[in-house]
Amino acid sequence: MGFRCGIVGLPNVGKSTLFNALTRTAAAQAANFPFCTIEPNIGDVPVPDDRLDKLAAIAASAKLLPTRLSFVDIAGLVRGASKGEGLGNQFLANIREVDAIAHVVRCFEDDDITHVEGKIDPVADAETVDTELMLADLESLEKRAVSLRKRAAIKDKAAAEDLELIDAALKVLQDGKPARYAEIPKGREKDFLGLQLLTAKPVLYVCNVEEAAALEGNSQTARVAEMAAQQGAQMVIISAQIEEELSQLSDDERLEYLQTLGLEEPGLNRLIRKGYELLELVTYFTAGPKETRAWTIPRGTAAPQAAAVIHSDFERGFIRAETIAYDDYIEFNGESGAKENGKFRQEGKEYIVKDGDVLHFRFNV
Repeated sequence: MGFRCGIVGLPNVGKSTLFNALTRTAAAQAANFPFCTIEPNIGDVPVPDDRLDKLAAIAASAKLLPTRLSFVDIAGLVRGASKGEGLGNQFLANIREVDAIAHVVRCFEDDDITHVEGKIDPVADAETVDTELMLADLESLEKRAVSLRKRAAIKDKAAAEDLELIDAALKVLQDGKPARYAEIPKGREKDFLGLQLLTAKPVLYVCNVEEAAALEGNSQTARVAEMAAQQGAQMVIISAQIEEELSQLSDDERLEYLQTLGLEEPGLNRLIRKGYELLELVTYFTAGPKETRAWTIPRGTAAPQAAAVIHSDFERGFIRAETIAYDDYIEFNGESGAKENGKFRQEGKEYIVKDGDVLHFRFNV
């Protein structure tokens, strides 16, 4: 699996330009006025991974299939969105459907591009969005809590358990903090996510900068970095303008352009890696003459559940996972070499798949 990451922020901060660059399409119109994006645009992009090419070369694969992730370009939020201002209701509904939030903040000056708040202040912009999301969560939870309290009062166990989670979220929200700060009882993390709270989703701040600041950032990105550190969030610096230009170039031209800017790689690569860190995802591989393919799973996934990403039958009839660590596969030039050097393992149902594992599942249905 990949992940579904919503690109959010105030209008005119560069969300749609970044989306267009990431997906190498012109699916999202980019214009200098609020609500240019009305319906959310969704783009699947391949996850760049150098390991895939190296594995495919050794396995002499006919095809390479990277894992993919989805970016969702969501309409710009404005102050009052939690009460339906602008496209507020639609914006909030779209955010509920994503796994993580890439929160784009404007860290560049440009008199030709209007800022909806009239000034460049990425921290204040982030606070505006966070406030609207918190208000929406508060309203949602307070409504749900009314009936749950009545049921919990008559010893409804399920209601009492749900209320415990809601009260934990309400406590931090009422203190002006996102729901992800809530202290959740051990073992109930999945139940908490089931509340579908907007502010429970992990956040990656994407600082959109001018070309000159793409390498080291600027004074505004430093402020965002400090804010992200305080929140335990991730942060990445990207120039949407550069990414848009890169998306129009050939591979050779792209490399040359990056070198002139002093950049080692496109911003997309950094964004994806930060996204993986954010959602604690890992990649495993299958390799053979037909194809070498990357698969994404949550960190901590056991072998049968990792197999289910390929096909549900693999989990249902799981026997074992024939496993070679990526470094061993490369060092010993494939499966035969790994076997000869004792690096080929047969793992059972309890095995936790590691990032980079090259796997072949045995199953019987």
